Amino acid sequence: MKPLRIGILSTAGIARRNWKAIFHSGNAVVSAVASRDMSKAAAFIAECQKSWAFEKTPRAWGSYEALLADPELDAVYVPLPTALRKNHVIDAARRGLHVLCEKPCAISRTDLDEMTAACAQNKVQFMDGVMFMHSPRMERIRAILADPAQLGPLRRIQSSFTFRSVEGFEEKNIRAHGGLEPAGCLGDLGWYCLRFALWVMDWQLPKRVTARIHASSPDLPGHPSAPLDFSGEMTFGCGVTFGFYCSFRTMSQQWVHVGGRDGWLRVPDFVHPFNSYNPTLEVNRVEVATGAAILCPEGAEPAEQGHPTAQDTLMWRNFSKQIASGRLNEEWPRWAMQTQTVQDACLRSAREGVDVCL
Repeated sequence: MKPLRIGILSTAGIARRNWKAIFHSGNAVVSAVASRDMSKAAAFIAECQKSWAFEKTPRAWGSYEALLADPELDAVYVPLPTALRKNHVIDAARRGLHVLCEKPCAISRTDLDEMTAACAQNKVQFMDGVMFMHSPRMERIRAILADPAQLGPLRRIQSSFTFRSVEGFEEKNIRAHGGLEPAGCLGDLGWYCLRFALWVMDWQLPKRVTARIHASSPDLPGHPSAPLDFSGEMTFGCGVTFGFYCSFRTMSQQWVHVGGRDGWLRVPDFVHPFNSYNPTLEVNRVEVATGAAILCPEGAEPAEQGHPTAQDTLMWRNFSKQIASGRLNEEWPRWAMQTQTVQDACLRSAREGVDVCL
């Protein structure tokens, strides 16, 4: 199969991690990288090539528009700040480029509607970059949820994804900049919590959403405030409830708990597995393996990302395979739209102090 030729819009830290995953995918290559500063793009390429060198050195572009006009690309990866994504995604789609977009995908469902519509109209694939969706652990969890003897009828889902930011984060980091990332920690961290709950509920939207912002970054000139500490509660039509908490101010945690009438399931590391070679979960205090055990190589870190069997590598492998098939996966943009819809409802509830019904 001809490798998928990918252009990266940005030299952000997450782009480095995805470079490694693309390198190990086996069916994709980085062909170009863009920055608003050509020298920055060239330096990024040189640094990444030292560790994970593609046979043909990727091209450096000094603007995002120049990369999108590159005729030797098949797809783009868009890890730009959320507020800057819409126009570039639509431009890419109109040029026939497939899109893997970081999350949160857009600043609103209205914008995401336009983005995914452009992709559909131009017959290109859209997918958001939620890596855990491609982990084999999800298949094992789905089998447990489908077995009525395991948990019984579901009652409650709870999730938390947090990290404690460093000094100066609130004033300087893009994720705390309300103009670039208006959803703040809800978009950066809460998106994962919402996605997992929607997946558990087979993409059923909640009936009612209640959310609160507990802390925000300072509202400074040229640097509007964004949520730093956020929680939400929602109820689904079948009576299942879901609560989540996300924060840039609390020590790292990334767990999800699914409770049923007869049992429970817990994933202590649902976003980034503590052991990416052999991620596990717990069912009623018993550890459950998720497939054939892959031993962590000597000298490697168990939590390493981007290796040949890691979930981020599987994401790129699946993206490339889907495009090579000649068929569009219509579920991927639908998953993103459902998550964006609930995120928008959470943000509206928190800002207006009201319950939001969907």
